[in-house]
Amino acid sequence: MKKILTWLVVWVGIALNTLAQERPIKIARLKYGGGGDWYANKTSLPNLIAFCNQHLGTNIAPEEEVVEPGSPEIFSYPFIHMTGHGNVVFTPAEAQNLRKYLIGGGFLHIDDNYGLDKFIRPELKKIFPELQLKELPFDHPIYRQKFIFTKGLPKVHEHDGKPPQGFGLIYEGRLVVFYTYECDLGNGWEDQIVYNDPEEVRQLALQMGANIIMYAFTQN
Repeated sequence: MKKILTWLVVWVGIALNTLAQERPIKIARLKYGGGGDWYANKTSLPNLIAFCNQHLGTNIAPEEEVVEPGSPEIFSYPFIHMTGHGNVVFTPAEAQNLRKYLIGGGFLHIDDNYGLDKFIRPELKKIFPELQLKELPFDHPIYRQKFIFTKGLPKVHEHDGKPPQGFGLIYEGRLVVFYTYECDLGNGWEDQIVYNDPEEVRQLALQMGANIIMYAFTQN
């Protein structure tokens, strides 16, 4: 907990244009158990980091770290990203560690890469059995950071013809988990050659990702 308290002192209440520091901040990807492809979208986070450093003035290390949910190292990162298509399993100890991390000031972004939904929902109940995922309104601050999204999440890829939805877990008034569903946001962060998405779509995905980073870094 000492590590997380240290960076909380740094982050809370600081304007984003003061975040550039001599030592780059590190963010991490969650390596979870259960057999799902936690490693999906390999170029996504480096591209998002570069976009944030360019457009937000952040000083984030160019490559993400990898951290397991039960590791004490998770408290070193103000932002954790999780994605995949398949199964997810948190052990009781991992769920408890994630709960401590999130209650202590951490932030978890989960991006459904199509197929994650039915697995992640029961696992989130292990972390916060008392909370329910709630769809965030379009006027929530996460959609109104550097970039304005008046209709919520951008749609990157079509699968089931459903609209994109942004769900949250809110603990004592603070958004601790943001879950992007039917959106494929991380796919939009990938190198253009991976999916050959239109550049306009990629830019919208990167802008929304930057909003998530900005919100996680500056929320009280």
